Amino acid sequence: MVFNIHFAPLHLCGENHTAKSPGRNKNSNKFQHMKSQLYLLLLALALTACGDDPVTSSDDDDDMNPGEVSFAVDIEGSEIPYIIIDTEGNQIQNEPKIPASMTIYESKVEVASASIGIEFRGSTSFRLSDKKSFGIETWDEEGNDIDMSFFGFPEEEDWILLGHVNNQVNGLVFDRTLMYHYLGYNLYRDMGRYASRTQFVELEVNGDYLGVYVFMEKLKRGKDRIDIKGLNPDVTEGEELTGGYILKIDKTAGGDLNIDQPLEYFLNNWDDDARYLPENSFRSRYTINGDLIDFDPYGAPYHPQMFLETYFLYEYPKASEINEAQKAYIQDYIDAFETALLADDFSTDVRTYTDYIDLDSFIDHFILNEVCRNVDAFRLSTYLQKDRTGKLAMGPVWDLNIGFDSGDRIPWDDWVINYNNHVFQDGWMMLFWWPRLMEDPIFREALKTRWAALRSEVLSTGSILGLVDETVAYLQDNGAVDRNYDRWDGVFVDYDASIQSLKDFLEFRVEWMDGEIGAL
Repeated sequence: MVFNIHFAPLHLCGENHTAKSPGRNKNSNKFQHMKSQLYLLLLALALTACGDDPVTSSDDDDDMNPGEVSFAVDIEGSEIPYIIIDTEGNQIQNEPKIPASMTIYESKVEVASASIGIEFRGSTSFRLSDKKSFGIETWDEEGNDIDMSFFGFPEEEDWILLGHVNNQVNGLVFDRTLMYHYLGYNLYRDMGRYASRTQFVELEVNGDYLGVYVFMEKLKRGKDRIDIKGLNPDVTEGEELTGGYILKIDKTAGGDLNIDQPLEYFLNNWDDDARYLPENSFRSRYTINGDLIDFDPYGAPYHPQMFLETYFLYEYPKASEINEAQKAYIQDYIDAFETALLADDFSTDVRTYTDYIDLDSFIDHFILNEVCRNVDAFRLSTYLQKDRTGKLAMGPVWDLNIGFDSGDRIPWDDWVINYNNHVFQDGWMMLFWWPRLMEDPIFREALKTRWAALRSEVLSTGSILGLVDETVAYLQDNGAVDRNYDRWDGVFVDYDASIQSLKDFLEFRVEWMDGEIGAL
């Protein structure tokens, strides 16, 4: 008597699949359990009918269901997606990406897999943190980029696995709550703005469990990300020349500097953070105080007057692709805005700087970064965009890992835009835009109106603290917090105290902003 028994492995492609969120039902778990029990029953019948001896399982297999994979840690009944990346023994580099495989599991069931290219990401965070972050691209069998969807996100090829900074030797931990980016990006989307879509995951790389990460979209031009028109390298005139552009105010180390260096080079390449060149950037004609600069641009990294400068990096088109006409256009546009902002007489009703900027986007960018007390905001990790025939807009928001209650360079009761009052001659200071905007009664009135609307809805104290509680429950109830800090146990973290500090800060901060904005 012969039984031909075959169960195809359950495999759900990433497309149109949404990761479990807190409170989602467990029907998929029940289905897997029933399937596993049926499989074992039929297998036993088949062996009995054939007269074979019963199969004896090893101790290692006792807790395994058919089709399950062995993880580096026991995740028990966790519903947080678990990602395994295998580079087949090859060392991950800072650049270029190396081939690897990525498999995503939910409730221990494989739901997606992909060939990827993977590399380390980050500049300061890479040097400081033992828990590294990664940039990945989805590839086809030939190593070409291919768009894929994960966790229900729109199809794309570029993704980020972001880990919180954790230095075991120096006792340095950024974002002990694990949720700064998740909170800030969700709040910004709730405000009606695009921010990188995020999903908490647990990550294993080459058999090493690395803890809780945030799987997120890399910021780039595209209809489902930064939605501006494309700009071809051969465009040199006409309406097409007006956009789209993406600029960054940031350090330079995240670009293509010295990519041929060995991995060890990037552990101490601090000069690369400030290596501004005509090929990758342009400088404002004005100092951080709004005065005309009287010295040449592109000085050596950390030269004595660097703190007075503001540079704009070419993000899209890339520095390697943007042509001279496009450089001239966007440089002239930024200069015209800055000049108008400085020249306008705010004692009158006439404004010319508003001809150049999308004022609403500036206000929302200000609000979100100030709520989060993002001490890097406005002067680093800052994106600007200009669509074809459109005005300059701020955003998306980015990089919140030293904000909220732990951004110690700015008091809880002062504006981030007053950074220059608290920090002196940092390499990257607050540019004059924001203090100058706050002098304008029209900007202040628009800020008051927008703040009042947001405080009654998505930025109400109850909504913000509710999001924190929901996120804490998701991470803690699934055991991810304990697993993360068991892995990174060189620094003791009182997670409950960290969450309480975050909530105390948020409640204080929005109430303080109520008073400050109301008094404008």
